Amino acid sequence: MPLAAPLASLPHTLGEYRGVDREIAEPERRAAGMSDYLFRAFEREGGPGFSVYVGYYDRQVRGRTIHSPKNCLPGAGWEAVAAAMERIETPAGPVRVNRYLLVHRNEKALVYYWYQGRGRVEADEYRVKLELLRDAALRGRTEEALVRVVIPVTGPDSAAAELGRRVSAALVPEVFRVLPS
Repeated sequence: MPLAAPLASLPHTLGEYRGVDREIAEPERRAAGMSDYLFRAFEREGGPGFSVYVGYYDRQVRGRTIHSPKNCLPGAGWEAVAAAMERIETPAGPVRVNRYLLVHRNEKALVYYWYQGRGRVEADEYRVKLELLRDAALRGRTEEALVRVVIPVTGPDSAAAELGRRVSAALVPEVFRVLPS
């Protein structure tokens, strides 16, 4: 299923943060197998920023499915020191997302991610696979997006978590706007 609107139409401004699009190298895009993506770094004057990645798969088939950040981030040298599912209130209603606190050498980052498509937001990867199989069989639809927000932790973890919740809550309805209905 094609997107209803380009991923690039997602907001370039979130609160006081302004976003700049970044490229993902061709070998990484090929390995991930997404149909389209958005990778945008957000910054504000005098404060830490964050990044947003949305990888869209217009059709998932064997060998071309969403790669879980739970598996990819440790492969890049990051170690998860805390993980939880968190309920976030959004303008589209409450959703559950994954929250990971990661460390890599002397860096820390908080990662929020979820799967969004076919009318739902889901954090549980097993449920995502089950719904994918069901929707493929019953509706012939397998499109889905992985949405990931990464906040470098430069101060208290709670400040990064509050930013992650705000950004995630703002993104959910915006991602629904660009996904097929």
